[in-house]
Amino acid sequence: MRVTTNTAVAERRVRSAPAPATGDRKGKRGRPTQWAALGFLTPLAAYLAIFYAYPLVRNIDLSVHDYNARAFVLGNAKFVGFDNYAAIFSSPAFGPAVRNTVVFTFGSIAAQYLIGLVLAVFFRNNFRLSGVLRALFLVPWLLPLIVSGSTWSWMLNSDNGIVNSVLRAFGIGEINWLTSPDWALTSVLVANIWLGIPFNLVILYSGLQNIPGDLYEAAALDGANAWQQFRRVTVPMLRPVSAITLLLGLVYTLKVVDVIWIMTTGGPGNVSTTLAVWSYREAFGTGQPDFSPAAAIGNLLIVIALVFGFLYLHLQRRQERS
Repeated sequence: MRVTTNTAVAERRVRSAPAPATGDRKGKRGRPTQWAALGFLTPLAAYLAIFYAYPLVRNIDLSVHDYNARAFVLGNAKFVGFDNYAAIFSSPAFGPAVRNTVVFTFGSIAAQYLIGLVLAVFFRNNFRLSGVLRALFLVPWLLPLIVSGSTWSWMLNSDNGIVNSVLRAFGIGEINWLTSPDWALTSVLVANIWLGIPFNLVILYSGLQNIPGDLYEAAALDGANAWQQFRRVTVPMLRPVSAITLLLGLVYTLKVVDVIWIMTTGGPGNVSTTLAVWSYREAFGTGQPDFSPAAAIGNLLIVIALVFGFLYLHLQRRQERS
């Protein structure tokens, strides 16, 4: 009887006890988590706003106003809408600049990728002094661009450059690498390829290290030779890394100014002038800065980079779905 009574009293106490405030506890626990997430996001949001959003908005503002040096200081630039864009599209320099940009950009990234891939495959099999050689290949990447451009400018100098000295030693006539309309773009292209090879080597070599060796062993057991292993195993497995390497190379090469400016200043004439060099020349290279057309050309480069970026994302999502 006592057991039954005690049990009934305990049941009534349990029933009459207030339900735990689960919602309040979850809310109290969730708020610190939300504040912590906001705390981690705030530095990133501030960085993007200061170094990306504001410069982009400012560049758009420059391109739709008539900013010269005086208006830039006084802040009374006249609103002209899309007149600056119409001016650059109708300029005689636009066609050569686009053509040079296409040749310089795609020539650079194609050569850099192919040479970097060959070197990455070469260094994949560790051998004596491989680490030292890889470190030496990184030297162009570590040098300041002004040093690299000046070095190439000296090497290709028509009078006392080392390249023409070697050509003369073999009985070949000297070439005006930096002042000839036939060779100026080729000269800056070769210099830029040399600068970009280490980046491609590092990224592609890292990608090769993530390919399981079992795949190569299975391919060898199936009778695949070295070329077939490269074509059937290396290339497909390296495709994601190759895509991001080419995209980064494209974005970087589109905005190359320093090397070309140091070596040829975009000349002779407009032979080696790309869109990036044209933008820099309009803003700083004439002695009479005209910031609005320079900003319009810069926005055109941004649009081109965005198009290829969205194309990369589209292809990546399509590959993930398949």
